Parts: sequence; C-alpha cells; structure tokens
Amino acid sequence: MHSLEKTISKNPGIVPSNRLRFRNSRKAQTNNNSYFENVNFSILAACQHVSEIAAYRLVFHDSSPAFYDKLYVGGVTRGQIRPLLKIMKQNLIQMSTILTDKAQPLAMKEVMKASFDAFLMVLLAGGTSRVFHRHDHDTLQDEFEQLKRVYSNNLEGLVIPENIVDGEAAVVEGVIALMGQSTEQLIEDFSIVTCESSGIGVMGNGQKLPMPPTTCKWNRADPNTILRVLCYRDDNAANQFLKRTYELPKRR
Repeated sequence: MHSLEKTISKNPGIVPSNRLRFRNSRKAQTNNNSYFENVNFSILAACQHVSEIAAYRLVFHDSSPAFYDKLYVGGVTRGQIRPLLKIMKQNLIQMSTILTDKAQPLAMKEVMKASFDAFLMVLLAGGTSRVFHRHDHDTLQDEFEQLKRVYSNNLEGLVIPENIVDGEAAVVEGVIALMGQSTEQLIEDFSIVTCESSGIGVMGNGQKLPMPPTTCKWNRADPNTILRVLCYRDDNAANQFLKRTYELPKRR
C-alpha cells in the first residue's frame, strides 16, 4: 500500500479525474490525505480481529489440555505450570514461522492477553474440580510470573516490552493478591463493596447481602470477584459464610 501510494502521488495522471477532484477538495481539510486511507484502516482492524481469534484458539483450544482442562485440577502443587509453559513456547515459535515479521508483535500480544484470561478463568471459574487454600498464594504468584516471562523474555526474536506485560497482568495479580488474604478479611471486604455497589449503605438486622451480578470484568475491587475467591476457598469459615448468606453448599 505504501508503494502504491508513493507511485500514485508521483504520477497523478494515472488516477481517474473524479478521484483527483475528490482528493483536491479534501486538501483544505487535512495535509495527511491518503489514496488508501480507508483501506489502511480496514487492514489494521482486520489484523486485530484475526490476531484475537487466532490467539484465543491457540490458548483455549490448542493449549486447553494443559491449560484450562488440567492446570491446578485437584489442588495446587509447585511446578504444575511447567508443561503448559513448554507448550506455549512451542506454539509461539510455530506462530513466528507462519506470520510475517510485522504481524508477529500484534499476534503475540493477543496470545498474551488470551493466556492471562485463561489463567484468570482457572482461578475464578475453574469448576468443581478446583479448590484453593490461602497458602497457595505464593505458588500461584510465582507460576504466574513464569507465564509472564514467556512474553517479556526474548523468544525467537519475539518479545513484548515489560511495561506492557505488567499492564496486562495487573488484573490477574490483583486476584492472586486477594487469594493471599485471610478468609475473614475477604468476607469483610466483600460485605463492604457489595453494600456500596448495591446502594444499601449499612446492613440492617436480619438483612441479607444481595448476590452481586456477574460483570465478566473481574478485578480485586469487584464484589463478584471476591465472592468467587471465597467460593473456591477451601476452609470452614468460607463454607459457613456462603451457606449462611446465600445457602450455597460446601465445596467438599
């Protein structure tokens, strides 16, 4: 496109006269006219869309047996993420052989975002086969750092700036921080943010906390996110609170 743009600019006679009149009428509005302005925008949008679809397929389909289907099923033990990291690295290297150099940074960023979303789903929407304890926090934090390094370290020339990786990882790290809090602190924080978000203010005698809606925008200040951490917390205090407040059955 850039080559065609340059050629046409140097040889305006090859462009139909009505196109030239349209172009000349726009010169007063902007000095940055392009014969292919709309095409360039469309190409960028298409690249973004295709990269996102390909990334989520790679993470949620191709890597699912080692990721969402398996990671931390039955409990957390140190080193569980290593097989996943190996598969992710292999997939990224294969991706680099298929894509052009210019397409690789965008595709890799989308893969990173998809893998962080999948890790978040493991923690907050992993089904009945997963439970977490407060002491799992350090292992989860360490293993997520290893996942981050897949993208910030040089891998076959593919690397994402560390500040971008940290920015995309902030939500997951916030949830992992919640998982390191005591159950009592989680219950207190949950009660406060639920009352604030629902407009209740102060709970009256006999009044029950409303069930927070699922926003699908999880973060450490979101009541639904804190509730999910409590639901996956395997201890008596969490079980009793959930049973008393929402009549939810015990995890085990």
